[in-house]
Amino acid sequence: MLKPHILDFSIDELKKKLSTICEKPFQVKQIFQWLFIHYNIDFKQMTNISLDLRNRLTEEFDCFMPEIIEEKESAEYENSPPYPPHKCGGKNNSPHIYGEGRGGNSTKKYLLKLSDSSLIEMVFIPNPDKNTLCISTQVGCSRKCSFCATANIGLQRNLTQAELLLQLYLARQDNPHSKITNLVLMGMGEPLDNLQNVISFLKVLQYNEGLAFSGRRTTISTCGIVPKIYEIADLDLKFKLAISLNSAINEKRSLIMPINDIYPLKDLKQAVLYFRKKSNYRVTFEYIMIDDFNMEKEDIKALKSFCSDISCKINLIKWNNVPNLPYKSPSEKQIQKFIQDLHSLPVAITYRKSRGEDIAAACGQLAGRQT
Repeated sequence: MLKPHILDFSIDELKKKLSTICEKPFQVKQIFQWLFIHYNIDFKQMTNISLDLRNRLTEEFDCFMPEIIEEKESAEYENSPPYPPHKCGGKNNSPHIYGEGRGGNSTKKYLLKLSDSSLIEMVFIPNPDKNTLCISTQVGCSRKCSFCATANIGLQRNLTQAELLLQLYLARQDNPHSKITNLVLMGMGEPLDNLQNVISFLKVLQYNEGLAFSGRRTTISTCGIVPKIYEIADLDLKFKLAISLNSAINEKRSLIMPINDIYPLKDLKQAVLYFRKKSNYRVTFEYIMIDDFNMEKEDIKALKSFCSDISCKINLIKWNNVPNLPYKSPSEKQIQKFIQDLHSLPVAITYRKSRGEDIAAACGQLAGRQT
């Protein structure tokens, strides 16, 4: 019979299970310290625990760690000077438009092999003021967004609670001098299609007896699965929500995002408004800029109509090249013009500079393969 992974339990379940194995309560506390303070699941290294107890832990639990089979480091931003913020407009209600800060160490992309030999990717993005880890939630994805590399491989399976947590553990171990301050569920897969495991992951992540990670520094991204947005709005958990919007025109959005045929923009907007009533955080709309597709006057007018009554911000991201897809990234000149043309929108706008495009680690490029 397969042993359960040590990180596949809720905090209460793990306490209960360990209490049947440990002879004294303080031993449970010691194990929790190794797991959630030291980010260490290797029973052999738990040296302040008796050998007999370590052997019993080995008998009861699996402590498999995914294998890093490839690690790539971007050369794009290494030793670059900081990219200064810039603003558009002078009135109090005008949006602030920022380029993402540059500097610090380079972006890293990891190709991980799971226990069943499935492959996933995660990305570590350092900055002077924060360090972000982008994790995957599925092996592949079923949502078929036409601009995304992950869509090309289809859905193979969901990741378990342990497999979600272990991405964070591996990143911590590989970057011991860089504290991970922000976590985004924006890698391979649709997080809301793996909702139960994502919820249990968030609970271990946020509970004080778990990893005690800040909810305001955790972001879940979705293509817009409306019923699940209502469901997560009612959770007793804190996190930020990002919606992959990419067009506020129904016909255009449906061309690149099949989910829009199931849950069109009017339904998505109602779900977002409901979520916003339940959350202290603004919703982020991710907007991938595609040349000759979604950067015209009609797109700006539609964005204004869709977003103006929502407490939100818009993240502008240029389309990052994926081989064999029929799209083109806009030029920097086109991007700057689009930003200036958006000045009439009464929401915060961010132009998020791509990180790791040279190693296929940027938004939309992850595909869980060796390249």
